[in-house]
Amino acid sequence: MGILQEVAGPLSQRFSELGIGSQIGISIVAFLTVSVILNVIQQLLFRNPNEPPVVFHLFPIIGSTITYGMDPPRFLKENRAKFGDCFTFILLGKKTTVYVGTQGNEFILNGKIRDVCTEEIYTVLTTPVFGKDVVYDCPNSKLMEQKKFMKIALTTEAFRSYVPIISDEVSTYFKKSTDFKGKSGTVNICPKMAQITIFTASHTLQGKEIRDKFDESLADLYHDLDMGFSPINFMLHWAPLPWNNRRDHAQRTVAKIYMDTIKSRRERGAVEANSQDIMYHLMNSTYKNGIKVPDHEIAHMMIALLMAGQHSSSSTSSWIMVRLAARPDIMEELYQEQIKNLGADLPPLAYEDLAKLPLNQAIVKETLRLNAPIHSILRAVKQPMPVPGTKFVIPTSHVLLSAPGISATDPQYFPNPDLWDPHRWEKDAVNAPSLVKDENEEEKIDYGYGMVSKGAASPYLPFGAGRHRCIGEQFANVQLQTIVAMVVREFKFRNVDGSDTVIGTDYASLFSRPLEPANIYWERRDGA
Repeated sequence: MGILQEVAGPLSQRFSELGIGSQIGISIVAFLTVSVILNVIQQLLFRNPNEPPVVFHLFPIIGSTITYGMDPPRFLKENRAKFGDCFTFILLGKKTTVYVGTQGNEFILNGKIRDVCTEEIYTVLTTPVFGKDVVYDCPNSKLMEQKKFMKIALTTEAFRSYVPIISDEVSTYFKKSTDFKGKSGTVNICPKMAQITIFTASHTLQGKEIRDKFDESLADLYHDLDMGFSPINFMLHWAPLPWNNRRDHAQRTVAKIYMDTIKSRRERGAVEANSQDIMYHLMNSTYKNGIKVPDHEIAHMMIALLMAGQHSSSSTSSWIMVRLAARPDIMEELYQEQIKNLGADLPPLAYEDLAKLPLNQAIVKETLRLNAPIHSILRAVKQPMPVPGTKFVIPTSHVLLSAPGISATDPQYFPNPDLWDPHRWEKDAVNAPSLVKDENEEEKIDYGYGMVSKGAASPYLPFGAGRHRCIGEQFANVQLQTIVAMVVREFKFRNVDGSDTVIGTDYASLFSRPLEPANIYWERRDGA
């Protein structure tokens, strides 16, 4: 005790002689050091055997946020190899329990409302982007009604009318774009695909009147909305940060365009040309409680609908073009497939033609397998959830994380899983997937907005599963297949350096996309 006093006394005196800034700095370092030590001791000595193992981390709040955020799929795969399918890590100060594999997909994505909640997780991201009283800013029952309203734009009859519209939009874009003048050139393909998808989605899903209001600047506003989904916004969605300021400006601007259109339509009365579009349908829709859909909700649903038809398709179409540039041979196969199955004169593309182009379909399926737009799906835990077949019980203090992309790159189901091989989807292919059911073979369920596949225990779930399965998946397939078919008619692609390498992934947003600039070399086909 005497020795401690002899040491502590002089140290205390020296500390008091320091300036206030130095004292604060030393105090912070001491606090952080003690926190790290206590955090390490707790992980080593006080593990709860009834909860999944925790990924080791030094800092108690930061946890694994940085290593996860740099490359989520790699982080999840590495820790799956260490701990198995179910483990926990600290994400932005929250205990986040991962459950990957087919059983994990089923456990989380098909979780019952009493067990898991989506709204609590995502409303901080979606409400500033979409607006109030829609999607996750309302009770789940209301969201199901809103989804049902949207189904009118997602019928086979509607898809049949969309293919010529998408085809024309793509052709017109390449004719007008200054980046595609002449016979050949180099272009950063990602911004171009973002514009093409927003133009095609707005025209098909929302009609010509809305499409005519769009130009490249408005497409850029949707990009600003998309960046509102930055992962850091789970914590800082309220902060006056540059991307949040751009998000809020974009939301107000786009919402006003829709509100002005609604007002104009009401003033001039019903117009026959608009009687089948989604805005007209929403303007004449009523909730089950007898309340007509308010105008601000219509505007916000229009934003949500277009975002749903935009961000994933923008990412996927960019990946497809990057992949084709790395594999010019596949791009040529796609071109020859059209000539063989549709005719050498390549007539205008029709909805029925898409079924005649199996490789074109496989390009979309394989790209979604390797480059899923959403790498992580989160759910809040509402009551303790036992994990079947284990002693683990997930407490309500945890968040659940599902990552269907992990099972989609599992060699157990996909031979040579890291190989981009569209031909694997052909019957009896060398790398053919296993345990992947055809959509028509799956059991269906209606959550209130139409029949969707019931099962979630599949290794391939590019559009999610359960009640929150993306209702726009069929539209996305039609849109992407049509865009790819039209691009193939116009161009030959290759990497600028002639290699077969593929660019890395940008995880800055929740929707992973190719790192930019994603420059590719294009050459216009003879007669295109």
